[in-house]
Amino acid sequence: MIGSSRESLSVCREGLDARRGTAGFTGLSGELFAAAGVLDSETQLRSVLADSGQPHSVREALVRQVFGGRVSELAIDVLVLVTGRRWASDLDLLLAIEQLADQAAFAVADAAGTLDVTEEELFLFGRAVDSSPALQMALTDPAQSAATKAAIVGDLLGGRSSTATQEVLQYAVGHLHGRRIDAVIDELCQLAAQQRERVVAEVRVAAALDAEQERRLAAALSTIKGRTVRLNVAVDPSVLGGVHVRIGDEVIDGTVASRMDQASRAVLG
Repeated sequence: MIGSSRESLSVCREGLDARRGTAGFTGLSGELFAAAGVLDSETQLRSVLADSGQPHSVREALVRQVFGGRVSELAIDVLVLVTGRRWASDLDLLLAIEQLADQAAFAVADAAGTLDVTEEELFLFGRAVDSSPALQMALTDPAQSAATKAAIVGDLLGGRSSTATQEVLQYAVGHLHGRRIDAVIDELCQLAAQQRERVVAEVRVAAALDAEQERRLAAALSTIKGRTVRLNVAVDPSVLGGVHVRIGDEVIDGTVASRMDQASRAVLG
């Protein structure tokens, strides 16, 4: 991707990060892959959705008309986010949805503690493809359907790999879009590695933080976690003051409300 598409993808990836932990996120990757599959076969629909000359309201209405009732409201929300951006081509829009599906699958694996395993499995699968011309031919044969190629991957993995590995590989081999299969697998490995380095912190504060305060907080949390931390900040007057941070199952509660509650319990105790 180049130019506007690269910038749009970055915005969409941040938007997906902001939706982590919401209801239905666990199944989001499968729904986005399903939507991408539809757009892969429906080139006219894809072209309309990627046309920035069309008002966003028109494109949003079309997304809801086509996918409403077929995927969750969360998936619709992500698709509306994607179609609201500017793309250099309709293929870039499709690739963006596919990458967001990969990202969602890796985020779920990260939360489940299986992302490291997924990375290793993707690497080993890539090595297996590199070393087998017969396998390369089977997975790149244009005469074979996407379902047939997915079945080949399923047979090779034999149910022994992580859910994320199976999901992203079974989709990818049937949707190469003219790319080399080794390049596609390398990209999946890179996306998984990027996800491992990304942490989302849910932050609650009594009043909105300014840009400098957010930067300092993100930097401090990144130092603590040893990974890049992105903030999802919500204003919650009940905290009274200070900051409440949740990163996965870890909570850092530095709010005034919490300190008052601790003081009250100490007095009553």
